[in-house]
Amino acid sequence: MDDQLLQMPEDWQRALAIVAHPDDLEYGAAAAIARWTQQGREIAYLLVTRGEAGIDGVSPQESAPLREAEQRASAALVGAGPVEFLDHQDGVVVESLELRRDLARAIRRHRPELVITLNHHDYWGFGGWNTPDHRAVGRATMDAVADAGNRWIFPELTAEGHEPWPGVRYVAIAGSPQTSHAVDVTDTLEDAIASLAAHHSYLAALSDKPPQDYAREFVTMATGWSAERFGGRPAVAFELLTR
Repeated sequence: MDDQLLQMPEDWQRALAIVAHPDDLEYGAAAAIARWTQQGREIAYLLVTRGEAGIDGVSPQESAPLREAEQRASAALVGAGPVEFLDHQDGVVVESLELRRDLARAIRRHRPELVITLNHHDYWGFGGWNTPDHRAVGRATMDAVADAGNRWIFPELTAEGHEPWPGVRYVAIAGSPQTSHAVDVTDTLEDAIASLAAHHSYLAALSDKPPQDYAREFVTMATGWSAERFGGRPAVAFELLTR
């Protein structure tokens, strides 16, 4: 069976990236985002939490502003923005009606043609178990795309002035074990490395390596995996859903 990755469509102008935590996009997707913003596309970030439970030994009250600031700096390095946060509690995000409503509201406000999110499947491609926050946010994002276009679901959003938006054409799922499409990121690897390294407080808690070295190793490895199915070119792979 031919398992080569197809080229991601680029017939769109606005995207909204919805993930659970600061750093979720930087573990791969940021290299594609850098390419797209350099082409003049607009990409906003929506973080469901502030990642406040992510640094062992640092209280959530101290961690939240650190991680928020690092995410804003990271997004700027790849030309993305604005960066918004929803303040759901890190580590215990629930795939709820409240979350769907929050995400549908953001989709109606930003009116993207492409929505980017992170793996909602139980497992990562390398076989490790995915975390509850990623699963909940990924699944709620896909539901919210439909909710955003239906005025009879969450009619209170229309009352708030957020008219339905049925214009999402694609949902791109980063980190999926079922990848189908990819983006050549040969020219944006350094941007992606810098954007991951910008999460220096978080990375310092993960590894003894300097953040820049850790980021270079990870981004090079991840884009190399996809290159094997994309003509040998460094690439970011996505599972692509079309609507």
